[in-house]
Amino acid sequence: MFPIRMRRDELLAIVRPILDCPTAPTFEDAVRTEIARQLRGVEGLELELDQVGNLIAWCGGERPWYAFVAHMDHPGWQLRPVRRFLGGVPPSLHGKGTVREFGDFGMWDLPAFRVEGDRLYSRACDDLIGCATIVATLQTLSESAFAGSVAGVFTRAEEVGFIGAIHLAKSKLLPPDTTIISLEASSEIPPAKMGEGPIIRVGDRSSIFDPPITDFFVEVAKTEKIRFQRCLMPGGTCEATAFQLYGYRSAALCVALGNYHNCTPDGRIDAEFIDLGDLEGLVALCVAIGSAEEAAENARDALRMRLEARLEEFPLG
Repeated sequence: MFPIRMRRDELLAIVRPILDCPTAPTFEDAVRTEIARQLRGVEGLELELDQVGNLIAWCGGERPWYAFVAHMDHPGWQLRPVRRFLGGVPPSLHGKGTVREFGDFGMWDLPAFRVEGDRLYSRACDDLIGCATIVATLQTLSESAFAGSVAGVFTRAEEVGFIGAIHLAKSKLLPPDTTIISLEASSEIPPAKMGEGPIIRVGDRSSIFDPPITDFFVEVAKTEKIRFQRCLMPGGTCEATAFQLYGYRSAALCVALGNYHNCTPDGRIDAEFIDLGDLEGLVALCVAIGSAEEAAENARDALRMRLEARLEEFPLG
């Protein structure tokens, strides 16, 4: 039975405190503390820190079918002991915008959270929106008393080379038969369109993801009548690629993002933004995937059977 979908006000109550947290690569403490605060006490959930500070939330056991993965950092400044920019922003833009200091690191001085109509604006949608999606998914699955097993994984230092994800993949703390699902806010590149639903990501700039899993996500979305898009999203490389390089079966979901890494089309620095309907759909799709009883292989078998049924209608030879 598909769990009741989270109301927008409930979802924003999860999102806002996470977006309020300052973050930069290797400076994710505030985000991790807030995520742990929201997840602590959720029934059936156990929290664990790995050796490099990634946060893992085990929901339903320690052999999860799926691990929903998002990173806790966003491009920003290391201010001490050496001032340097961390993350993928063109050097020509580093000097634009005002920097707000948070101890040893800094972010552009932009609103942490602003809603205008169906748009949500923040200095760091990427990838705190992915983190909030996992929190909302785990809370909803727990409340629905689902019988499966999933994990929520919150990684460090993605923006400087998938540092936390690679440490986790090499540690094998996640069982090797776990399917990785990378969650992102990804730069809006046609044919993806903001406001048209969450995106089942076929691949990224570096990799193509697991076809049976991708097909399975499509079938789940159709069954649950969740509006979705199916696109490559080549604007960047996500953590599904990193885990795939270390032998994990990987897939990815995302929402379209405006002003990727705070860079506007006309060369300014401004807040990133997403569509709230897309975010609601992403949470609904993650919950549906986590609670689905059918395996990904069954979706591929069903497609093969539908195609083979045409052989009798059009015999050759």
